[in-house]
Amino acid sequence: MKYNKTTLKKLEAIFLNSGFAIRYEKGHFKSGFCILRDKKILVINKFFKLKGRIESLLDILQIVTLDEDALTAESKKMLLNIEKNYAVPVT
Repeated sequence: MKYNKTTLKKLEAIFLNSGFAIRYEKGHFKSGFCILRDKKILVINKFFKLKGRIESLLDILQIVTLDEDALTAESKKMLLNIEKNYAVPVT
């Protein structure tokens, strides 16, 4: 996966289509992000560079449940690619 603005926008679209809001704000997050599950808000450290933002969103994909029915065809394709190539095996 390339770390560029297009990849970031596609990852953001996956979350936005699933009903999540993404905010880039400063904070003291141990992992670099915070998830407010009841409100479906993702807060990512605004001081992260592009690579850090993308990696945070990839980490969040491992944690949250997405509404895959609400995703566009392009978002579904990217999500399948991510799941196939970057999923962390459960032990």
